[in-house]
Amino acid sequence: MKKRILVPLLAIGILITTASASYKSDFFEIAKQIEIFTTLFKELNMNYVDETNPAELMDTAITAMLADLDPYTNYWNQQEVEQAKIQNFGQYTGIGANVFTQEHKIKLMEIYQGYPADKAGLKPGDEIIQIGDVLLKDFDEDAGELLKGAPNSKVNLKYIRQGKTEQTTLTREAVEIKAVPFYELTSDKIGYIVLSKFNRKASAEVATALKNLKEQGAEKIILDLRGNPGGLLTEAVNVTNIFVPKGEVITTTKSTIEKYNQVYKTQKDPMDTEIPLAVLINGKSASASEIVSGSLQDLDRAVVIGARSFGKGLVQRPKQLSYGTQLKITISRYYTPSGRCIQALDYWNRDQDGKATKTKVEDYNEFSTRNGRKVYDGGGILPDIKLETSEYSAVTNALLKEQIIFNYATQYYYAHPEIKLDNFVFTDKDFGEFKKFLQKADFSYETDTEKQLKELMLTSKKEGYQEAIAKTQQKMLQEIEAAKQQQIDAKKHEIERLLSDEIIKRYHYEEGLYTYYLSHSPEIKKAKEILNDAAAYRNILN
Repeated sequence: MKKRILVPLLAIGILITTASASYKSDFFEIAKQIEIFTTLFKELNMNYVDETNPAELMDTAITAMLADLDPYTNYWNQQEVEQAKIQNFGQYTGIGANVFTQEHKIKLMEIYQGYPADKAGLKPGDEIIQIGDVLLKDFDEDAGELLKGAPNSKVNLKYIRQGKTEQTTLTREAVEIKAVPFYELTSDKIGYIVLSKFNRKASAEVATALKNLKEQGAEKIILDLRGNPGGLLTEAVNVTNIFVPKGEVITTTKSTIEKYNQVYKTQKDPMDTEIPLAVLINGKSASASEIVSGSLQDLDRAVVIGARSFGKGLVQRPKQLSYGTQLKITISRYYTPSGRCIQALDYWNRDQDGKATKTKVEDYNEFSTRNGRKVYDGGGILPDIKLETSEYSAVTNALLKEQIIFNYATQYYYAHPEIKLDNFVFTDKDFGEFKKFLQKADFSYETDTEKQLKELMLTSKKEGYQEAIAKTQQKMLQEIEAAKQQQIDAKKHEIERLLSDEIIKRYHYEEGLYTYYLSHSPEIKKAKEILNDAAAYRNILN
């Protein structure tokens, strides 16, 4: 059996060698290393003392090799390839929920209104423990695949809700992933458009939203890219094209491979090049979102509001491999019209611990927009108007990562039968209850200061200074811990906003949250203020 497995592996090696030859000058070195690896892999699998699993060993080898590059160059198995297609095309057959797969269970993170999971009575926070006859505690593969199936097929689910085991029957159906999940005209003739992802429908849905809003009387537009992780580069160009003339350079890609050096220009006639435009971004706006916001900023076409974006200036392209697998590989860096590369982390010049280094502010390079405004590279798109409410501190990011905010919202939902969307307020009393919840959850996180101090302690031990400075170091750690506790109160405003967002979605779904934003979001309020003041809008862009 092992010999049969190795035959296609050697064939793959030959194909990789041949394909690489046309792009790399060091063909002999590539061929040499592939030969060494294939002979090692063969000897290992045929002679190791215990039974080996060639597929698992290969996955480990591939993962370790790619880990030395950037985090966006990834190997995808067949299931991951299918998932990527879903994200790009915007439609699949399933249950209509955002799920988090943990070991031997599936946690429901968000339920989409009117789709199968919602119709079956499932709620965010439910933990699925059995799908059909399969107990997830005994299932070692990707449990999420069990939820997929043919349209109109039924599946029985067992799940845990608030400590109790319950069950339901769900009927699968086609689920559409909208790029624009919400748009609406406000009372002051400002159209609000949420663009949540850049799939193949993104530009078409933005165009439709803009057309409908203008027909309703919209005279200004807010484009919300907060939390948008990006997607298709071509759709980023097409979305920008809606607001800028045909023939404008939107982004340029540069690579050591000549064929990947391309200039992306707008190809169509625009819908509206004059309508006042504000774009909202935050630290989770990445990639294609940064192409749109960065190009509109460079061309002085929109006022950008919020917090510095994520800083992903790398372009990936999928490459087909054998047996339905893929390599998603970083092929180039992209640059905004002014020449900025907004990549924040350098994965090719790492520090002594092997971590990617971040571009220092003093090393940022200055560029100019079309009207001569100063903009900078090296760390995402910096908004024209920076708002503290858009930023996430270290403690807030830790709360999100540990799902503390999500879990508290689940507790809140079952303790409060209903909330009114128009006047909902997360009160001081509620925040006090949240802090009690934190204590029970035994929440903790490590700051960069603590990490560096612990590294200093290790160095002092090696150099023989441990006893001399031990008391000082311990006191510093205690003071840092005390300061961290104070951060919960210091960052109350941003924590409360995230708690409010998560709670509102439990009762009123995604659409309810965006409706709530229209009257409560500080970023939208600021955007309205600027758009309604023509002189202020012009002064920013000029």
